[in-house]
Amino acid sequence: MPDLRFDDRVAVITGAGRGLGRAYALLLGSKGAKVVVNDPGGSLSGDGVDTGPADNVVQEIRAAGGEAVACTESVATAEGGRAIIESALGHYGRIDVLIHNAGIVRPASLTEMTYEDFDAVLDVHLRGAFHVVRPAFPLMRKAGYGRVVLTSSIGGLYGNHRVANYGMAKAGMIGLSNVVALEGAAEGVRCNVIVPGALTRMAEGIDTSAFPPMGPELTAPVVGWLAHESCSVTGEMLVSIAGRVARAFVAETPGVYRPSWSIEQVGEEIAAIRDTADPWILPVVPSAHVDHIRGSFAMATKGSKNP
Repeated sequence: MPDLRFDDRVAVITGAGRGLGRAYALLLGSKGAKVVVNDPGGSLSGDGVDTGPADNVVQEIRAAGGEAVACTESVATAEGGRAIIESALGHYGRIDVLIHNAGIVRPASLTEMTYEDFDAVLDVHLRGAFHVVRPAFPLMRKAGYGRVVLTSSIGGLYGNHRVANYGMAKAGMIGLSNVVALEGAAEGVRCNVIVPGALTRMAEGIDTSAFPPMGPELTAPVVGWLAHESCSVTGEMLVSIAGRVARAFVAETPGVYRPSWSIEQVGEEIAAIRDTADPWILPVVPSAHVDHIRGSFAMATKGSKNP
């Protein structure tokens, strides 16, 4: 396979001053991309501003012979999101790749979580995704090309303790990605989700002494492929953790059809309802939504047990 490069492509990467985002920026920059390194440089909880992290990554890319500029606007507001995309347009005249990686954490149990901490996390992760996707997406559609990579988490797929805000935000990212993939398909815009696991400052306070190697550099190539013009998938989720790369997907069991149900019958049929032996997997693009309805209606029409 030829070397996959990003020559003449412009990539915006949020949260690129440290950790995973930094690894993405350095990789794409080394492959010829013009990179907008976005990071306000705040604390892990989202407080404060420090231009140092973004500036340092820009200097690393430039020192290696690449092109990059820093942008310290916050994704947490619509104005900040627009400014980030406008930074790409102002410096390079276009945007080809958008990787939304920015994130903060404010852990608390569900019974103790404040609305301030709930909103702050959603503002950066989920609303932040919309704040940058919304101005970038029409530009990509008009250009007939685009690659969008949004960041979810196993916390969004499976949940975890003390992170209701984070889990909800990361689960919501999947819904946004599906819509971008659907609405961008005809114009060459592909959107996928990365579900990364890596040792970054978000792992502070966790005993990682028994963990295998799982630095951000193990995930960067997966994101690089999703961001590349050769990416052949859209509306999908790729997991990357400790060198393992896998596809995560939503599936349904075939289910059970009855023309009417009682509470007791649901209980009697629950084993068959939950039987995963023959999963029903619907690709988001081109028509999972319609296929789901059509298949469900077919069971009702035919009285069939299988969609």
